[in-house]
Amino acid sequence: MWQQMDEGFWQKNRVSKTDDVSESVLEIIDQVRKGGDKALRELTAKFDKADLKSFRVTRDEIDEAYDRVSPELVEELENAAASIEDFHMMQRPRDLWLTEVSPGVTLGVKSVPLERVGCYVPGGRASYPSTALMCVIPAKVAGVDEVICCTPPPVSPLTLVAMDIAGADEIYKLGGTQAVAAMALGTESIEPVQKIVGPGNVYVTAAKTLLRNVVEIDFPAGPSEIGIIADGTADPRFVAADIIAQAEHDPSSAAVLVTNSPGLAEAVGKEIEAAVKKSDRRKIITEAMKNSGYIIADTIEHAAAIMNEMAPEHLSIQTADAFSVLSMVRNAGSIFIGPYTPVAAGDYASGTNHVLPTAGHAKTCSGLNVAHFMKTSTVQMLTREGLEELSDTIDAIASAEGLTAHGRSASVRLDD
Repeated sequence: MWQQMDEGFWQKNRVSKTDDVSESVLEIIDQVRKGGDKALRELTAKFDKADLKSFRVTRDEIDEAYDRVSPELVEELENAAASIEDFHMMQRPRDLWLTEVSPGVTLGVKSVPLERVGCYVPGGRASYPSTALMCVIPAKVAGVDEVICCTPPPVSPLTLVAMDIAGADEIYKLGGTQAVAAMALGTESIEPVQKIVGPGNVYVTAAKTLLRNVVEIDFPAGPSEIGIIADGTADPRFVAADIIAQAEHDPSSAAVLVTNSPGLAEAVGKEIEAAVKKSDRRKIITEAMKNSGYIIADTIEHAAAIMNEMAPEHLSIQTADAFSVLSMVRNAGSIFIGPYTPVAAGDYASGTNHVLPTAGHAKTCSGLNVAHFMKTSTVQMLTREGLEELSDTIDAIASAEGLTAHGRSASVRLDD
């Protein structure tokens, strides 16, 4: 079960599989484009075995969901929501800043939220109320006017409650490719959005990617993965626990330990074998372990280099000098430092966002944050003095490009 792998294993096995399903995803998108609500009903009946008259969740359904969730759990969801909101409030940029960079030349940036965004919240093997919080709250902190959510039927009461706590404006019982297509293209009952965020399976990821010509997305997200850099000081129980926690997500999940200690790798393997036997989701974990294993690095510096090439969704650093390793890290979705920082803390309670790029996309993408829900416009204001200072540069470059009217638009303002 616990296998040693070479440095290229991750790259060969964690590449996006979206090409494998693109043809079928395009067919579903085309059905929704042509058939609207009728197509959504047919697709939902086919894939989710649900016969829906209406897709939108009513207020009565949300109230009923509260009745089915314990007050204690509602309180903990509210606690998590408060932590997520606090952390994301620290990310929010100023609405407008202006600075006089030289006499008569004032520059700045105006930040505004998007008007309507869609959040995809997975269902299927488990309910994900935490993902509802992670997607909706940053959008609300950013100031988005309308935040809608889609999640597959039957919708978990816990997920409904989380969406309501987070502040979702509209909730729809829709999953998979058809949900992404509905949010991107719009139907008779669902208005299109400007951007779609949230994790999902390979079909959801493929749909998001294939619809980027009509809607913006966050990044490819899913299935889950973790990379761990650890040395001989790490507790094998903790390392194994983190690996099992990611592996229980999905059969396609993956976990990789990179260490300079063969003894640690062996001890972690024994802990994993013992833990799997006691796990409620041992079948899923066993499948995920086929994608998982360990790599022996020459040094911790070598381990960091290997991990930068992998660019994992989650990165746990469990070494004697964790901050030294942190300074070497360039590519990771979210980083967890030290033995007492499980990934689960970021999943549920600390406030950082757990919607993160996977399959190597952390090399170029950041995890979900407030900036994903905002856009910026640069602002400039010149006085006559400021324009005079820049006029020679404007004229010289405009003339060199053969755009003399550009130069004239500046010089005319300086004519006496």
